[in-house]
Amino acid sequence: MNVLCPDRRRSAFTLVELLVVIAIIGVMVGLLLPAVQAAREAARRMSCGNNFKQIGLAMHNYHAAYNQLPRQGGGTKVASPAANNWWAQYQSENSWQLSALVGATPFMEQQALWEQISNPMDANRDGIIDYPAMGPTPNFVSAAILYTPWSTEIATLRCPSDPGVGLPALGRTNYAMCMGDSVANQREGLTTRINTDSAGSPPNSGQAQNQRAGQRGVFATHQSTSFRDILDGTSNTIMLGEIATDLGDRDKRTMPASQGSTAWTTSIRQNPTWCETVQNYVDPLRPMFWTNATPIAGTTQARGYRWSDYDPKMTMWFAILPPNRETCGPHNGGNYFMGTTSSRHQGGAHVLMADGAVKFITDSIEAGNSRAGMVFNGGTLDQTAGARSPYGLWGALGTRASKEVISTDF
Repeated sequence: MNVLCPDRRRSAFTLVELLVVIAIIGVMVGLLLPAVQAAREAARRMSCGNNFKQIGLAMHNYHAAYNQLPRQGGGTKVASPAANNWWAQYQSENSWQLSALVGATPFMEQQALWEQISNPMDANRDGIIDYPAMGPTPNFVSAAILYTPWSTEIATLRCPSDPGVGLPALGRTNYAMCMGDSVANQREGLTTRINTDSAGSPPNSGQAQNQRAGQRGVFATHQSTSFRDILDGTSNTIMLGEIATDLGDRDKRTMPASQGSTAWTTSIRQNPTWCETVQNYVDPLRPMFWTNATPIAGTTQARGYRWSDYDPKMTMWFAILPPNRETCGPHNGGNYFMGTTSSRHQGGAHVLMADGAVKFITDSIEAGNSRAGMVFNGGTLDQTAGARSPYGLWGALGTRASKEVISTDF
């Protein structure tokens, strides 16, 4: 008698079914991944904006304490006239080369760092003072590496979307001071030397006129400013802006096209787009980068490499070209650098208004005629002191007292 055996086969996925499931999962991951990345960038962008709010609060608290904003190009100098050039490197002083961010450190919850800066330092711990109070010049890289405050990265000064880290930069910053819509006198400010001109005499009337004509932003080089100087209104005037730091990839926003020629100074002042439209330095196949033939700044002179340094490439920007446009300028001490805001965010960059509000400015903001000459003392009829900014809404937001009405939402 035949006994029927029960069917012992187990049910299972076939190979085809398994491949279909894997394919479906792959498609779902592919659809979900951009959303995850977008959510992460949104969180980083929000954190970047929060950093700016903290910086704005620090600036306002500093102003409440001292009735002025921290000075862009402040610090110490020694008595010797031979050792007070604002472009030189010194270990015994900083020669007024400190950025406004240095003075704001105790108001950014960085009291311990400020204590190191404001007191003499025995870096080698041998009983000998190596650096005076307020430190050496930040551009003295070999000394600044040993002077730990200048090489310290402050979390509040870094945008989470910017991946730049390490040497040849020291302490990086993604936030810089708005200096107006003109590059004139951007490094020397009121004087060609600290407290004296090159002949050893006090600043003269001509230097003062140059300063007033060209220094049109909330901050002015080697000069104290306050909220009462912002005649256009604190809600209509930009105080700081975001900048991307350099990654060593010839990015036109972060590595300035640069040469030692003083002819660049006049050319850029008369046409801010000179590096792109006249010199044709931008790579047509990769429009965010310079061509390989473009002369560029030295490896330690890229954007945002030293938070403590008032050098224009480090902690200044100008409301001339729209956000994320090119940086351009000679690298000699007294020559002009032209750079704007930039970021690793999509489509624009953050700015901090003088009233403490944080706004995201798109690359498409109305910026007038980008090829128009800047305002400076001795310019043409439409470039003299007090002239309306030639750079539209963007230039109007970047100037503190040009009597321009902001009638457009931005």
